[in-house]
Amino acid sequence: MTVGDITPDTIWAVLSESARRHGDREAVVDGRERLTYEQLAASAFQAGMALAAAGIRHGDRIALWAPNSVRWAVVALGAHSIGAVVVPINTRARGAEAAHLLRTTRSKMLFVDDGFLGTGYAAMLRAAAGESGPDRPVLGLPDLQQVVDFHREPDLHITSWAQLLGRATTPRPVDLHAPHSVAPPRPTDVAYIMSTSGSTGRAKGVVLRHGQLVRVYRSLSERLGIGRGDRILGVTPLSHSFGLNAGLLAALAAGGCYVAVDVFDPAAALTRIATERITVLSGPPTMFTDLIAASPEGGPAAAHTPRLAVTGAATVAAPLLDRIRHVLGIPLIVTGYGLTEASGTVTARYPESQTVSLAAPPLPGVELRVVDADGAAVAEGVAGEVLVRGFNVMSGYFEDEAATAKALDGDGWLHTGDVGVLVAGELRIIDRIGEMFIVGGFNVYPSEVEQVLSRHPAVGEVAVVGVPDERLGERGIAYAVPRPGHSVTGPQLVEHCRGSLAGYKVPAEVVLLSEMPRIAAGKPSRRALRELALQRRAERHPNMSV
Repeated sequence: MTVGDITPDTIWAVLSESARRHGDREAVVDGRERLTYEQLAASAFQAGMALAAAGIRHGDRIALWAPNSVRWAVVALGAHSIGAVVVPINTRARGAEAAHLLRTTRSKMLFVDDGFLGTGYAAMLRAAAGESGPDRPVLGLPDLQQVVDFHREPDLHITSWAQLLGRATTPRPVDLHAPHSVAPPRPTDVAYIMSTSGSTGRAKGVVLRHGQLVRVYRSLSERLGIGRGDRILGVTPLSHSFGLNAGLLAALAAGGCYVAVDVFDPAAALTRIATERITVLSGPPTMFTDLIAASPEGGPAAAHTPRLAVTGAATVAAPLLDRIRHVLGIPLIVTGYGLTEASGTVTARYPESQTVSLAAPPLPGVELRVVDADGAAVAEGVAGEVLVRGFNVMSGYFEDEAATAKALDGDGWLHTGDVGVLVAGELRIIDRIGEMFIVGGFNVYPSEVEQVLSRHPAVGEVAVVGVPDERLGERGIAYAVPRPGHSVTGPQLVEHCRGSLAGYKVPAEVVLLSEMPRIAAGKPSRRALRELALQRRAERHPNMSV
């Protein structure tokens, strides 16, 4: 049975139907807990009742600032059972970033896993937003009523997981005239307020609704052939729209199993893939690069390999897809494109065993346009800004009309800020508009240079940025992480580019790194790389202006 056999139109209804159909099958697994569908539905219902007993009502926001786990899923699904809205926060966020999201969404409860990787989430939050008060866990967040820790013992301002669940059996008076009731969600109700990465400014809250998310990931699962026998490795954080929906939601809708990974360690992940019999492996290109580097030389030696790999980003390189197939032994590879404002998925290729393509068609019911700077459609094969329209597009940014109006035009087109090329109905992403730089009057897209560098056998990962140059206006600087066991120099890689790129596209320098700095979503941090380039220039030329 595939997800196409299931017709529920809210996330809670998806879980309920899957529990009815697949009650004794494993649904969610992590290193501490394993739950069948019947157990997951019961645990989520109990969590929902506990939230209601704590005063959470339909439409109220609860936040999760914790790593991937069974309990993360239980809380989110429990919140959905009573129509509450979930606000995921990335575990890499700092106190001020979390406080901003909690304040702007007016979240009433926060769930944390204090001490995860040595991080004191509650302490970070208090340092950024004020200490605890007699009736509030953080004085600077007046709407936040309670902080619940998944594993820590309770104290004056922290509620334990056991304490919270104990309230599910405690009778509580209910005001029948209250403006918010406790009731399952409707398809048009908000399911998540997902944070944007904040790489170009303060993070905004993307409003995503139950019906659209279920439809998106039913369509994606049908295209990818994901069914009840599949086991999806959850490496991408649940705070990320693709990790949450293409991971957890897709698994639940198909009757498959979501295997949560809290910390990504390539060697440990390879072991987990074998022991958990993982069939679907999805994540950013960097995840596959790291898995390949940790794999035995000479190709797959494991007794079990996944059948399907799913990845996508402007910087996906064709050589990486070949390595996924030949080193990891995964026969089917799917590339696609998505962004949080479009529910995480816009396009996806059909699984094909021999095809290597960076272009992909949109999901059914999703429209694409590619336009120039004036908003006019460009010819097929010409690069321009990608516009998206359809059921997957957000209704807006949470309580931010100005930002919403800037992203969504009057005809419902989402202006993505991504540069792409549309040919025969398939979209290939080139770059972000803001990532392009101009060398001597000529446009340079970093991904084009990265594709060339990625074809060098010694290059494992690469990122290119533009930095100011007094003569040319800007120039390209490339950063490369060599593949294990390979040796190469920066000048050799510059020379490698000369045979495939016009002179103005060839990077002025290739800097070798042991590891790439990353943003919270796991992608290379171009901001950090630009700062590194400017710092290197200042050290070399202390009297030169930046």
